[in-house]
Amino acid sequence: NLKLPLVLGTIDSSLAKDRMTYHDVTVYDSEKPVYPSFQKPATFNQLKFIALRDRYFCSIIEPEQAGYAGFITKNSSKESEIGLFTPELKIVPRGTLEQKFKVYIGPQSTKILKSLNPDWQAVIYFGKFDLIAQGLLMLLELFYSIFHNWGWVIIFLSLVIYLALYPLTMKQMKSMKEMQILQPKIEELRKTYKDNAQKLNKEIMELYRKHKVNPFSGCLPMILQIPIFFTLYQVLTRSIALKGASFFWIEDLSKPDKLFSFPASLPVIGSEFNILPILMAIEMFVQQKYSMMNASPAQAEQQKIMLIVMPIMFGFLFYHMPSGLVLYWFINSSLTMAYQLRVAKSK
Repeated sequence: NLKLPLVLGTIDSSLAKDRMTYHDVTVYDSEKPVYPSFQKPATFNQLKFIALRDRYFCSIIEPEQAGYAGFITKNSSKESEIGLFTPELKIVPRGTLEQKFKVYIGPQSTKILKSLNPDWQAVIYFGKFDLIAQGLLMLLELFYSIFHNWGWVIIFLSLVIYLALYPLTMKQMKSMKEMQILQPKIEELRKTYKDNAQKLNKEIMELYRKHKVNPFSGCLPMILQIPIFFTLYQVLTRSIALKGASFFWIEDLSKPDKLFSFPASLPVIGSEFNILPILMAIEMFVQQKYSMMNASPAQAEQQKIMLIVMPIMFGFLFYHMPSGLVLYWFINSSLTMAYQLRVAKSK
């Protein structure tokens, strides 16, 4: 009588952070998939299958017999072992016992996994925004069947999302323009009630109500973009389809665009010159500069620091991100700026 462990693989937490980020465990019990931390020892009864994945590839093992249990054990403070235990097996003298498994070792491709076993698609998991990410992935694959180039797919996705949020963006721009018109009156109120903050706030809100201006309406399009941004980041960095996808000078849309390399590594920037984040920062500077032209003198003075700080901050933030994500943000910002110019010129 014996119970044998079958080890699927190990995860070493001492690996570089950029590699460790992508390691996940999937355990599918009799009901649903769960995604436990590989840092904590655990046992999972009534196992259907267990899987281990990194950035692009995965290993899946599914026993054909019932009664198997999955496990995560700690071999050391840094190394975890993932696998499954057999049910109690009995081998008689001179007897044999056969256990069968379905094993998959390969890319995390929705199409391949679905064709083999629909339940195995659960391995492709994007975290808290998984539902949005799966929808985006399906949309990207649909667009790819039309354009056959992932760069144009991302540009078209930017256009689709921009058009979907267009009514909110239009409302945001009009609200901003109306607030700029009201700015002289707000400045007068600030002078009048400079010693009474409570009265000042009340009068400003009354002014907004009278002119039907919502000062918070401009935040909604940006708030809606946040989950899209994070899910697109996950999809672009983990989708096997985008691995090695080129677009003009970009060799791989899942990595920074790297126009050329420096002879030596520089602080923060590193050894690569990535042009897309720089173009995005310049675009942001132009957009902020244009906004200042329509602002009151007091507002313009307040925005001077943001004019420099925001483009530089976002430039550094996006510098090492996947070029596909930067391309998406650059196109989306360009469309927003074009509409902003149109609204500003309208009467």
